[in-house]
Amino acid sequence: MPFAKPSMDSNLVLIVITSYFGLLFLISWLTSRKISQDTFFTGDRQSPWFLVAFGMIGASLSGVTFISVPGEVGNSNFNYFQVVLGYTLGYFVIAKVLLPLYYRLNLVSIYSYLDDRFGFWSYKTGAFFFILSRTLGSSIRVFLVAGVLQLILFDQWGIPFWVSVLITVGLIWLYTHRGGIKTVVWTDTLQTLFMLLAVVSSIYLIGKDLGLESISDYVGSVVSDQRSEIFNWDWKSGQNFFKQFISGAFITIVMTGLDQDMMQKNLTCRNIGDAQKNMFWFTIILVIVNLLFLSLGVLLYLYAETNGIAIPSRTDDLYPLLATTEFAAIAGIIFVLGITAAAYSSADSTLTALTTSFCYDFLEIEKKYPKDRQTKVRKIVHLAFTALMFLVILMFRWINDQSVINAVFIIAGYTYGPLLGLYAFGLFTKFQVHDKYVPYLSICAPLITYAISKNSEKLLGGYKFGFEALILNGLLMFIGLYLLRKR
Repeated sequence: MPFAKPSMDSNLVLIVITSYFGLLFLISWLTSRKISQDTFFTGDRQSPWFLVAFGMIGASLSGVTFISVPGEVGNSNFNYFQVVLGYTLGYFVIAKVLLPLYYRLNLVSIYSYLDDRFGFWSYKTGAFFFILSRTLGSSIRVFLVAGVLQLILFDQWGIPFWVSVLITVGLIWLYTHRGGIKTVVWTDTLQTLFMLLAVVSSIYLIGKDLGLESISDYVGSVVSDQRSEIFNWDWKSGQNFFKQFISGAFITIVMTGLDQDMMQKNLTCRNIGDAQKNMFWFTIILVIVNLLFLSLGVLLYLYAETNGIAIPSRTDDLYPLLATTEFAAIAGIIFVLGITAAAYSSADSTLTALTTSFCYDFLEIEKKYPKDRQTKVRKIVHLAFTALMFLVILMFRWINDQSVINAVFIIAGYTYGPLLGLYAFGLFTKFQVHDKYVPYLSICAPLITYAISKNSEKLLGGYKFGFEALILNGLLMFIGLYLLRKR
């Protein structure tokens, strides 16, 4: 981090974080009593839909939205909201197309659909790309937050980054290794609450410092600022409205509808009706919350400009900088709570989903292991993915040099594209394919996408690819599957 060391009391920060984890471990203990082997994977399909909807907000936003979205306002105004508007279309497709399919087939791992539709290799390919994408995506989310906690807490005690990351992922493993998805549904609810309280409180406290008194003052300050411009109509720009809107829809379909992590929560609802209600209310709340985060970004820049504070070269650092070195102590504590909740609401459910996918999709735990061994195997897998996440976070420490929100979507564009093509071909055609060639095709499609994306301005008259690389990737996969169809 390029900015000065914070003035926050590290002992106070420790007390806040310790109390927070005390709550998480209490929830873990309460939810992991009287559990069966299936509880870890399905939550016994008894989760109240409104808890799932509220908890999914935190898992969807994570530390990336909490830190990176407000900072990105300085680079691209409110253009990110064009992506958010596209989310609404994507969630409609999930509620009306994918959820009914998953409930009808009574799936635990959503990728077993590919086994029924195409065969063994398509099934394994889909599961592999989920594991790859989620491991990279969630690790970079935790990396972002771990860097902030390192700055405001661990650096002051001389604890190296790798130790703080080990503590972070170790705590996640501790409170999820027994109850699994049943615990995650409840802990995500608590974490979402803290995250939303943090952003609302930050907006209020910043506005108070800027002399804003009423809601109309807050709205007026944001709307009158040029950074609140939402729409970009330049067709060559990567921020063009149509590119961002359509990309937002497809990003949602793949990162929620074709994602074991997000769908595993939905599949814990009692029935399809509850799952669809969850998706409807979740969509409305998510749009409002993203608008709040973007508004927070404008206020952060206004605060920095008003007080003559230099903007960090990495815009992801702006919110942590102000919260830990400039704001009052209460604002700093609220920030710590929010960022901690943001980190763990994403990572805990990811570890559970990765464990579920590997156990069902690769180990075939229900078929190949007797009941008395399944719990032991599942715990070993859970621990192994915890270790893998730890290593990947350390890798990102050395290679990442851009806005994390952009890095997450770039990773998704290349890793979820094959999944998009597979599901689209399965749902919208009746063809069978030569299954053994599907893994090779799933490697070729992202490589071709990368080559086209890197040379698009030269090849396509100045056209610059943004997040719609995901759509190109999925389209190439779809075309390849059509060419591989059985006649």
